[in-house]
Amino acid sequence: MTTMARPSAIGGYEDWPGWTAGRPLLDGDDLTSRLAGALGVPAPGAAPAVRTVQEWERDGVSVTEVEWSTGVGPTTRAWTARPAGVERQLPGVLLLHCHAGVKSIGAERLVRVAEPTVVAERVRRRLYEGRALAEDLARRGFVVLAHDTFAWGSRRFVLDPPPASIAGPVALARAALAAETGPDDDRGVDVVGDAYDVAASLHEHVVAKAAGLLGTSFAGMVAHDDLVALAVLRALPGVDPDRTAVAGFSGGGGRAGTLAALDPRVRASAVVAMMTTTEPLLPAYADAHSWLLATPGLLHRTGLPEIAVARRAHDLLVLSFDGDELFPPDGVRAAHAELRDRFAGRRGGASTGSPAATGSLEEAILPGGHAFSAVAQERVGAFLERSLAG
Repeated sequence: MTTMARPSAIGGYEDWPGWTAGRPLLDGDDLTSRLAGALGVPAPGAAPAVRTVQEWERDGVSVTEVEWSTGVGPTTRAWTARPAGVERQLPGVLLLHCHAGVKSIGAERLVRVAEPTVVAERVRRRLYEGRALAEDLARRGFVVLAHDTFAWGSRRFVLDPPPASIAGPVALARAALAAETGPDDDRGVDVVGDAYDVAASLHEHVVAKAAGLLGTSFAGMVAHDDLVALAVLRALPGVDPDRTAVAGFSGGGGRAGTLAALDPRVRASAVVAMMTTTEPLLPAYADAHSWLLATPGLLHRTGLPEIAVARRAHDLLVLSFDGDELFPPDGVRAAHAELRDRFAGRRGGASTGSPAATGSLEEAILPGGHAFSAVAQERVGAFLERSLAG
């Protein structure tokens, strides 16, 4: 009797086990080493070679689609946006896309690409007030890099066929999606993209399992990709490598806080809609979040406010929303109070001998739900201008 081969549980990343074998974790100062150890962040190699795919100019912004290899899995696709015709060195911003339960695309939601997908336009309308934030920031005088990170867009896993453990649920979900949509559906549905996102949602726990077996974590692999992208940004022509910042919304906001803690050269970070103390996440809010926020034991040892403000010599902006359905309101308020407390040095300052913060802290809880409002986007842009000027 012939036995059918079991589908890969890590489609597209079959080189992952060999890549991690013997690879050290990211090392650096005490803060970098502690957080990298908690997340299991593999040490990135040298900045990769970057290949230009295509270029265009629109509304005063020059956009370039590029790609590079991180050394494992599929090739990374990314976009740079910069003010057209400007020759002098400019500050750089690494703009980090959100999770949103949408992995069929990555950074495409932050820039209007040459051939936009239905999914990207829908996410932009739902979460970014229809704005292409990368291009808006470029108009303010930044070179912006937005990349697909581990498991998203060009870096997504191959899920056709799906791993055996999720094949049944994936088939049911895809059948339900097909039953409620048709070829002439006018509700902004992308049957192929949406079907992938259903499968990817069910697959994320499989990726987290594999990461744990390999000595890393889902968040650790994302941080690795983000560190590679940060190196690419600093090496881009026309970027001042000493004036770089990271910014993101939701899962991208958490990634921004993590990057600022991992890399002491980050001059500023903007964390939007990703701030709470740990305890209120249970029992009712942990299921609202992905494995990006669920590295085993991390938040028991180091909470989000502590991670965000830990790199005390950099500028930090934290924006939350009072009607954000993904976060406990009491946890959000407590986290902002803790940010102020930690930054002022009332915790971990003179009592432990650590130096007072030398950067700046701006924080606010704005009206609204879980979306990157135009008001919040404007505040992020103005903050980056202040922090990266000069």
